[in-house]
Amino acid sequence: MNFLGSTKANGMLTTFLSFSESRSFLLEPRCVSGFLHAVLLLVLFCSWVRNKVRGNNGFGSVRERLKDRRGLGFKSVLFCSLALSLLNLVLTSLSGFYWYESDWLDEEQLVSLLMFLLATVSWGVLSVSLHRCSDYEQRKSPFLLRLWLAFYLAVSCYSLVVDIAMYKRHVHLLVYDIVSFSGALLLCYVAFFKKARGGNNNNSNGVLEEPLLNGASTVGGGGTGEATPYSRAGILSLLTFSWMGPLIEIGNKKPLDLEDVPQLHDSDSVVGLAPKFRSMLESSSDGGGESERSGVTTFKLMKALFFSAQWEILVTAFFAFIYTVASYVGPALIDTFVQYLNGRRQYNNEGYVLVITFFLAKLVECLSQRHWFFRLQKVGIRMRSSLVAMIYEKGLTLSCHSKQGRTSGEIINFMTVDAERIGNFSWYMHDPWMVLLQVGLALWILYRNLGLASIAALIATILVMLVNFPFGRMQERFQEKLMEAKDNRMKSTSEILRNMRILKLQGWEMKFLSKIFDLRKSEEGWLKKYVYNSAVISFVFWGAPTLVSVSTFGACILLGIPLESGKILSALATFRILQEPIYNLPDTISMVVQTKVSLDRIASYLCLDNLQPDVVETLPQGSSDIAVEVSNSTLSWDVSSESPTLKDINFKVLPGMKVAVCGTVGSGKSSLLSSILGEVPKVSGSLKVCGTKAYVAQSPWIQSGKIEDNILFGKPMERERYEKVLEACSLSKDLEILSFGDQTVIGERGINLSGGQKQRIQIARALYQDADIYLFDDPFSAVDAHTGSHLFKEVLLGLLSSKSVIYVTHQVEFLPAADLILVMKDGRISQAGKYNDILSSGTDFMELIGAHQEALAVVGSVDASSVSEKPALGGEEDAIGFDVKQESQDVKNDKPDTEETKRQLVQEEEREKGSVALDVYWKYITLAYGGALVPFIVLAQVLFQLLQIGSNYWMAWATPVSKDVEAPVNISTLMIVYVALAVGSSLCILVRATLLVTAGYKTATELFHKMHHCIFRSPMSFFDSTPSGRIMNRASTDQSAVDLDIPYQFGSVAITVIQLIGIIGVMSQVSWLVFLVFIPVVAASIWYQRYYIAAARELSRLVGVCKAPLIQHFAETISGSTTIRSFNQESRFRGDNMRLSDGYSRPKFYSAGAMEWLCFRLDMLSSITFAFSLVFLVSIPTGVINPSLAGLAVTYGLSLNTLQAWLIWTLCNLENKIISVERILQYASVPSEPPLVIESNRPEQSWPSRGEVDIHDLQVRYAPHMPLVLRGITFTFKGGLRTGIVGRTGSGKSTLIQTLFRIVEPSGGEIRIDGVNILTIGLHDLRLRLSIIPQDPTMFEGTVRSNLDPLEEYTDDQIWEALDKCQLGDEVRKKELKLDSSVSENGENWSMGQRQLVCLGRVLLKRSKILVLDEATASVDTATDNLIQKTLREHFSDCTVITIAHRISSVIDSDMVLLLSNGIIEEYDSPVKLLENKSSSFAKLVAEYTARSSSSVD
Repeated sequence: MNFLGSTKANGMLTTFLSFSESRSFLLEPRCVSGFLHAVLLLVLFCSWVRNKVRGNNGFGSVRERLKDRRGLGFKSVLFCSLALSLLNLVLTSLSGFYWYESDWLDEEQLVSLLMFLLATVSWGVLSVSLHRCSDYEQRKSPFLLRLWLAFYLAVSCYSLVVDIAMYKRHVHLLVYDIVSFSGALLLCYVAFFKKARGGNNNNSNGVLEEPLLNGASTVGGGGTGEATPYSRAGILSLLTFSWMGPLIEIGNKKPLDLEDVPQLHDSDSVVGLAPKFRSMLESSSDGGGESERSGVTTFKLMKALFFSAQWEILVTAFFAFIYTVASYVGPALIDTFVQYLNGRRQYNNEGYVLVITFFLAKLVECLSQRHWFFRLQKVGIRMRSSLVAMIYEKGLTLSCHSKQGRTSGEIINFMTVDAERIGNFSWYMHDPWMVLLQVGLALWILYRNLGLASIAALIATILVMLVNFPFGRMQERFQEKLMEAKDNRMKSTSEILRNMRILKLQGWEMKFLSKIFDLRKSEEGWLKKYVYNSAVISFVFWGAPTLVSVSTFGACILLGIPLESGKILSALATFRILQEPIYNLPDTISMVVQTKVSLDRIASYLCLDNLQPDVVETLPQGSSDIAVEVSNSTLSWDVSSESPTLKDINFKVLPGMKVAVCGTVGSGKSSLLSSILGEVPKVSGSLKVCGTKAYVAQSPWIQSGKIEDNILFGKPMERERYEKVLEACSLSKDLEILSFGDQTVIGERGINLSGGQKQRIQIARALYQDADIYLFDDPFSAVDAHTGSHLFKEVLLGLLSSKSVIYVTHQVEFLPAADLILVMKDGRISQAGKYNDILSSGTDFMELIGAHQEALAVVGSVDASSVSEKPALGGEEDAIGFDVKQESQDVKNDKPDTEETKRQLVQEEEREKGSVALDVYWKYITLAYGGALVPFIVLAQVLFQLLQIGSNYWMAWATPVSKDVEAPVNISTLMIVYVALAVGSSLCILVRATLLVTAGYKTATELFHKMHHCIFRSPMSFFDSTPSGRIMNRASTDQSAVDLDIPYQFGSVAITVIQLIGIIGVMSQVSWLVFLVFIPVVAASIWYQRYYIAAARELSRLVGVCKAPLIQHFAETISGSTTIRSFNQESRFRGDNMRLSDGYSRPKFYSAGAMEWLCFRLDMLSSITFAFSLVFLVSIPTGVINPSLAGLAVTYGLSLNTLQAWLIWTLCNLENKIISVERILQYASVPSEPPLVIESNRPEQSWPSRGEVDIHDLQVRYAPHMPLVLRGITFTFKGGLRTGIVGRTGSGKSTLIQTLFRIVEPSGGEIRIDGVNILTIGLHDLRLRLSIIPQDPTMFEGTVRSNLDPLEEYTDDQIWEALDKCQLGDEVRKKELKLDSSVSENGENWSMGQRQLVCLGRVLLKRSKILVLDEATASVDTATDNLIQKTLREHFSDCTVITIAHRISSVIDSDMVLLLSNGIIEEYDSPVKLLENKSSSFAKLVAEYTARSSSSVD
């Protein structure tokens, strides 16, 4: 808006504030408006007096009735009132200037002044009255106020119509009327209609009545309801961001922790936002309920996001509008200023009026920009939180079939990348309409100064914008492909990190690393296209203002419009401001594109099918005399499949019954339990369940956190019941061994627990829930024989004696105790009945029993009567359960025998403190080509800046100040030099943009390879103590920052510094005195920046640190969703997710506040510098300074505050972003394992030929301060013999195997294989020559072929042969794609037993001389176990086979048996000799097993 810049006779103000004599008084809307404002003041005053008389605090009626402090409507009213008051204040000031200028003679101006003054005071009083309101409930607005608002709306509308119809030339009046009308419309809407949305419900959140957080507490108080620094701040504090002061002060005294960061207010907490967003999404999808999700489209998602934050968005739009208008006041007045300096004065003290106007415009610009930016970030935080809550909720309800199509890595990406990007889009949401407004205002100023030549500017601007569209479309495609490639990489990374132990044991980690590098290469291909495309866009748009100015000045010459320096400078200042929307347009288009891609992805995810809610009919507890009833049910994981998973299932379970489910591998046992849980889609039939359920999965699902929390699982602590459960699950002894007892923090996926311990914690969790129906999916397979029988007796027959239990088992000895046995075969129940009844009635059950008896026959020589009743190895020591595998990882859990303090395994994520080391910046800069490109980038930018200043200087110097002054050069020279300088500057930009993205791309690639290589080469202990969420966070979020953000942040800092130096240079040319102010202002700015950065840096680090737990919790929820649903714990997990989401939003919110706190102060300082230089220019006598050059200084000075704030902004942003590099470098320096290959000491190709393993004085501990786990053991595994290793949990069995593979390095002694000391050769030379079938059968996403032969060493014939040997050949042949049949993530479309057979196939292919079986048959039935043993005997007869087993039958036919106890060898001999000695520990173990098993067969 231009209030003072007209060159007409009386100046713009005259036109603005004088009205034609012919206009009748009745048609003068501003008089009516003034009268109305007087009435408002009267109403407010009467209200105040009445309440004073009644003893209230004044302003009571407004206060009591208008306000629900948390309501968005209220805040909108408050800001609207305040804005109208400020606008009228500005107009009052301008009227005063004009009145002063016209010697107080104009009566109409007096009326205008009074009208503006009345409006200022009345809106100000209303603002104050609203702001002072306390927390009263929102009722209707007072009748008088509503009546007044209706009149005000009518008058505003009337004013607008009058001005449009009769006074079109008064553009400024029109703008004022538009603002007044918009404000009146908003106020009326809030006063009359706002309450209708909430209905009569007293709960301000409406949909927030269900309890979500921690089960009991209601969500209504989600943001804790306490006043936060932001919500209790006064109006001045809000305006100046002083409410951030205390937090920044704390940050200066000490590094901030999350506890120091205040809570979010209710309106910004996800607890209040999520239900509101959900209801918006449902209402926009018409259907509501379940059908709604299936109909989520991108548009509906966008609409819901908008309406969930509509008032904040509208308020930011208002601030953006005010900012844009204020930013054009300067360029509009430059011509007037140059003419003033040239001696043309329109009235007394015009110079000071101009200075004040410049300063006020800067003030309004600064205030509106700061609040616009802050509120935009608030909107972004809200959007991200709402989306994360929706994505999380969807993850909890996703059907298994849908989940197969989306891996956990992809779903995590929706949360970490897509929701984050949509949150960041808030920065750009107003840009599309602002571009139109800015271009419109720019053209208006150009038209005033240069007439029709402004059309050339418009055409050039449109041309530049059109050029961008093909690039924008390409950018969208590249972005989509980049995201797809990233998803694929993250999916693989997630799977590989989960199974790193297997990869290390097999020696495959480098092959899988190369797979990650291949995926990254494909990602890099799209990244390269993306960044180079953005470099071209950058060139087009940095060159755009030059093109626009050349076109405009060229048109002036062609049209014969005289070029004067004042007009030229006004145009140049306008182009400089126009640069902003044009520079930002490519970013905006790119961001719109990226956001659309992200919205599409999230919408398609939210459309996926949920679990069918009606699969199982759940009856209230005690309402039926049947616990579980399944009638004629056919169910299928894949509804479209022709052969259903379960067919014609019929059975009933009465309360208190024990039902056993048995059958061969892949017969549908686990699917049967899943169907009772409602996880398997139903084709036909009915399932009824009466009462609550508890479920124990076959693969243990353990949350990271304390053992106690895992067992309580959301229930309150009842000590007596808790102790009983621990005792029944044999956990008491385990907990005694752990340094922290049940407070020990479990690593991710229970990494620091043995398989048996994880299962027992799972069982304890189920028992503690005290449910009515228990579903056990073969939980006894992962524990040794003694613990298994103890659990069966204490749990199933003890604590659960009165409960209904359905248990899947492969162990025949647990069958006789069942009231009903279901024998599964090919998805049907082939036999059902009691043990003795079905023994004689069919073949399927007899096959299982026969296999069991066959296994027992081997130990038939042992007399059952010699069974010792008491446990063999020293009392009940079995429960120790501190399996190697764990000790290794969680060395910290044992009691250290040194003074070293006890530590938990999973420490809080390490975060650097203090400023980011300069070393990090230096490493980043020099990583690409040794930093060779950096000087050229800086040089290109310096040249660009010099050429730009040169071209502007040339135009200011070479054009006359006014028409009557002769130009120093002719027109053609003027344009040729200007065009040459312009082209030169554009070329510099092209060079800079290209070099910058080249350096950034190369650096990102180098960092990626360094970090991943280092992670893959790190020892297993690193993965055990590092949750994969932390690694994933670096591989996704931090890598994204390095790929796409940091190069531009570095570039931005360099560009801004160079521009700032240029501006100060130009200003000091005119007025060296500017340094008098500039130097202290710079000093103050630096002090503020240093004061601010301490808090901001830690807030930014907290954002990074608080993100990992959110991702980890999400990943855990997805993998354990079945368990969570079976315990009906969804609402508690939602609450946890919300708590973590708010924990992540808090530092983000206050980080935004801190940034604006700083920028506001820097804006003020730079405005003072600018004002000082203007005062100096108007104070000196005419002719001392060339007016053109003074005008040039003012032109550059206009952008001083923006640039100074931008510099600090980019510096702080860079420091925040560089933390991503710091975090990646942290993991790029993890200590590595020993070398994979030692060229100087490679074993022969045929090694090992005999397979003899000689162990001498082997000592192993997991850390220097830990006790020994293996205490100097010496023995030999003879070549070609089968050796079984037995011992209680925690005796050191798995540690021995890990040491053999050098997963753990021995601290003393040596291991020789065929005479070669394994410590002297490379890890791959060792691991690739040994074979292992691990305890947890693992399959990777891919094909059957890639799972059997990841290194691609074998032919198809060899693979088929291996499949046939492991009895999987027929199964694979049935599949359409044979060897290329797909394997889903974690092999979830294969049963546990089939996965174990695939692991057997791997070793059959490899045919190593030494084979290790680590509990390899734990997940299979006895018949499959016998088959595996038979296959091994047949094909590995000449190999050394080392077996760790829980089933005695697996080791009884070994040539030798090694019995370990507490890290020392208790017995080592042939089984026959050990059995002859009845007092041997092994004989006691066998006797115990036989007694238990025989009783089941009798």
